[in-house]
Amino acid sequence: MTFVARTSAATRRPLTWLTVAVLAVLITLVALPLLGLVRATLSDGAGHTWSEVLASPMSSALFWEPLGGSLVVGLGTGLLSTLLGAFLAWVVVMSDVPGRKVIGVFATIPFALPSFAIALAWESVFRNDHIGGSPGLLTSLGLAVPDWLAWGPVPVVLTLAAHYYSLSFVVAAAALANVGGDLVAAAELTGASRLRVAVRIVIPAVAPAVVSGFLLAFAEGVSNFAVPALLGLPVRFQTLSTRLYGAISTGDEVRGYVLSILLVLVAAVILFAGNRITRNRSYSTITGKAARARTTRTGGWRLPLAVAAWAIVAATAILPGIVLAVSTVLRRTNSLDGGLTLHYWTGASDPSISQGMRGILRDPIVVQALGGTIGLGVAVALGAVLIGALAAYVVRHLPGAPRVKSLIGLLSYVPFLIPGVALGAAFIAQFGAPVGPFGSLYGTFAILVLAGIAASLPFAFQTATTSFGQVSAELDEAAVLTGASGPRRFGRITVPLVSRGLANGGVLVFVTMVRDLSVVVLLVTPATPLLSMMTFRYASEGFTQQANAITLIIAVISVAATLLARRLGDRTDRSTS
Repeated sequence: MTFVARTSAATRRPLTWLTVAVLAVLITLVALPLLGLVRATLSDGAGHTWSEVLASPMSSALFWEPLGGSLVVGLGTGLLSTLLGAFLAWVVVMSDVPGRKVIGVFATIPFALPSFAIALAWESVFRNDHIGGSPGLLTSLGLAVPDWLAWGPVPVVLTLAAHYYSLSFVVAAAALANVGGDLVAAAELTGASRLRVAVRIVIPAVAPAVVSGFLLAFAEGVSNFAVPALLGLPVRFQTLSTRLYGAISTGDEVRGYVLSILLVLVAAVILFAGNRITRNRSYSTITGKAARARTTRTGGWRLPLAVAAWAIVAATAILPGIVLAVSTVLRRTNSLDGGLTLHYWTGASDPSISQGMRGILRDPIVVQALGGTIGLGVAVALGAVLIGALAAYVVRHLPGAPRVKSLIGLLSYVPFLIPGVALGAAFIAQFGAPVGPFGSLYGTFAILVLAGIAASLPFAFQTATTSFGQVSAELDEAAVLTGASGPRRFGRITVPLVSRGLANGGVLVFVTMVRDLSVVVLLVTPATPLLSMMTFRYASEGFTQQANAITLIIAVISVAATLLARRLGDRTDRSTS
């Protein structure tokens, strides 16, 4: 068959046009914003900004000091998150500690909370009078809180680790669950000590998962914006994310775009280096089908281990919620002396309280932001899952074309390397000005949806790939023999079988968007209010009760949706077992 004939035949297949549509969408959402970001820094009159940021008398304050701050935060977050997550994973999966299943549930909750929720709870307790304003609970009780504990890198790292250790816990727990109990038992029968079994069998088996958890927490710590902004900026502790936000928000867009590109490169180098560490190395210690993980008897350590595990989940999943809830009903910020009130929830305007601001449930802007936040989460979840599902379907069913499949996979993965603030800057660079017949999208709800979908593509694509991979090709082949067309097979066979997995992924995308601040912080305008941005603004302006109350609303929505996703996942596991 000639090339022309093959091309003509391919264009008559619906899958070919679906592939073209998927590539067009991915290029629009991922490639073009990044190219627009680079183009904006190389345009006429902007080239000197690179040398200004990297090698000028101002470069230390513009780039090198924020880079050092980002690396300190990332390294501290990665190490502490890995330590806490791996410990709790071992307790839940392999120990005989009482209540370990409940500990496992609580260990996943902090990641469902907004990162700034834990930061606000920390501020409510540990804030001192170093920068003025209302002090925290400890200071109001007469206890002196040192500056290093109230502000700067230490509280930033501690609060981020309290948020991101859930990532390390999930990946480490999954790895430990696959360590065969029969192999551990056989090693113990040979007289090997528990320490030797751990060093020779358990640790090598879970090493890739531990490294992956560290890299995820490291990358998230480097790119996080909200926590360094709340706990670092008041004492001029800068990271790359806060520095580029400051540049763009003050009108210095080109400098912010340069910092965005550098932040993307830093995150990419970190993840690439981690992949090189574990690539082409064998950590396998198990052959055949692994048996159920063997429970380790902890003897006299059982109670201390239980206390330590419960203390971690209580401090990260329970106490922050209690602190935030209590702070919202205190008449005086972070002080028990003024009595209790529901004014910050339901009160009318009172000039003597919070400069006359109404309670958040009576504030039309907050109500509008609540609707916008839920609407954004739903729109992004639907869009990301749809695009991810179509991309996964093309990669699975497109005959041949390995380069096309690789390009789709690459474009679907690239947003994982782009920190949220940098992605927002890329969308401003590409869509912030009119392009041909299309007007500027900046300040519209559409740019929030598009940026959210782009940021969520890696997870949506991976979830869809896993869901499609669980559908046997034999079902599709049987349908072909009956004469069913491609669209009919997809709608009647594939969609029902993968729908629950896709719904689970959609719920988690919804949670991420509802609680996220980094992606939208540069894109939100007064015309498109969101709860996360209102929380940040209120906290920055000193309206602590209102900020904490809105954060609680976000937390309730996020945790409820996360528990729903967990329940959907459990049902999926039972239905496929």
